[in-house]
Amino acid sequence: MDDPLGLRNRKTEHIRINLEEDVRSGLTTGLEKLHFINQALPDIDLSSVDPSITIFNKRLSAPLIISSMTGGTTEAGQINLRLAETAQEKSIAMGLGSQRAAIEDSETGKSFEVRRVAPDILLFANLGAVQLNYGYTIDHCRRAVEMVAADGLFLHLNALQEALQPEGDTRFSGLLRKIEKICRQLPVPVVVKEVGWGISGETARSLADAGVAAIDVAGAGGTSWSQVEMHRMKNPRRAAIAAAFQDWGIPTAESIRQVHQAVPELLLFASGGLRSGVDAAKTIALGASLAGMAGPFLKAAASSPEAAADLADDIINEIRIAMFAAGAQDIDKLGQLPLVKF
Repeated sequence: MDDPLGLRNRKTEHIRINLEEDVRSGLTTGLEKLHFINQALPDIDLSSVDPSITIFNKRLSAPLIISSMTGGTTEAGQINLRLAETAQEKSIAMGLGSQRAAIEDSETGKSFEVRRVAPDILLFANLGAVQLNYGYTIDHCRRAVEMVAADGLFLHLNALQEALQPEGDTRFSGLLRKIEKICRQLPVPVVVKEVGWGISGETARSLADAGVAAIDVAGAGGTSWSQVEMHRMKNPRRAAIAAAFQDWGIPTAESIRQVHQAVPELLLFASGGLRSGVDAAKTIALGASLAGMAGPFLKAAASSPEAAADLADDIINEIRIAMFAAGAQDIDKLGQLPLVKF
């Protein structure tokens, strides 16, 4: 396991690599193969299209979440504040990056404290699920939630990333039972998410039985954390091992399909390689309730607060126009639209 300084250094490296290097998956999301049926005569007014949705008792202007990214360093804190300001201004949701650094070194906690600029948003705290096998308990989960006054907790799954890291935590056996215990004891909803390789229908069924409130598929087709780790490697042989996994994972569209089929009753968040509001709208049509983006928001927030706000505006506008052109006046209708391959 890392010491606090090692964790901070790793977070700094992750931000730099994501901003400067090509870390795309060798796979595509699969969303590019799916299309709405254009309605030349939609029989609705664009002004009447309403993309708003209520999730966990919070009303959002659109089914959009700024996905979990970073924290634990000064630069990460500035990025989180910009993202939170955008989420507040645009009435969308936000997930924080892993708070393990703040749990193990309280000095880094400030980089996650965004409620002062975003008092009303749907906000998710975040810890690595595998830490439950390394001494973390319900108390650590409560601390992560209380530290940021979160509405829910993401427990992220990143088995492949941990296997590739020299300092990785790879004891995943028995983890499902511990996740179930957290779901029973934590007073806020628990959402289990991948980090970019997707969740299968079989795993989704197990997680639903364990009591999770939602699943974020975080499928393949966007940022590949094996590529990120490859760029961290000083040893060429270890870098080559990481590079071998560039096309690993379940593409986002396929992961949504599998999870929705396996647990249609469960809230589903869709992230992993989404690049536009049209992509976001497609995931809602496939059965998701929230669409998440990380990489585009990281690059925008690193540039300026205005760039992050403009990006959110553009995505929400694209969702509304896609709904209009496909004939969906609200999110319920969008969720019923067919997608076709042609």
